[in-house]
Amino acid sequence: MASWLSREQAEVIKYLQEENRVLRDKVPGHRIRFTDAERRRLATKAKALGRGKLKDLCPIVTPDTLLRWHRQLVARKYDGSKQRKMAGRPRTKLEIRKLVLRMAEENLTWGYTRIKGALMNLGYVVGRTTISRNLKEEGIDPAQDAR
Repeated sequence: MASWLSREQAEVIKYLQEENRVLRDKVPGHRIRFTDAERRRLATKAKALGRGKLKDLCPIVTPDTLLRWHRQLVARKYDGSKQRKMAGRPRTKLEIRKLVLRMAEENLTWGYTRIKGALMNLGYVVGRTTISRNLKEEGIDPAQDAR
């Protein structure tokens, strides 16, 4: 029974090899483009077979390419990008930016320090430089501070 199954599997493999050859002949000189999902599927199956068996199978791409795809998949999995955070300080919250802009537009005589004090009364701690940067980004020039 086992030898019959083994013989049948060998015939299936030979058929699939020939089918691959025919399909490759239909697309001469053209590179087959694979999606990331297709590369992932081929690479995981290829890794299980190993380089020696892949050379015998005549795959669509070279065994080295398949194994390189697998290495890249493993490297991407363990590169730590999911744990990485954005560099630098977080941006000013949109709510605070809107308040700064509104105060500067409605109170033309207020400078950075006055806007900072008004925000503090509302419970927001924001630095003068942050207020200055936000207003400059919007092209608004506040009144000169009278220190």
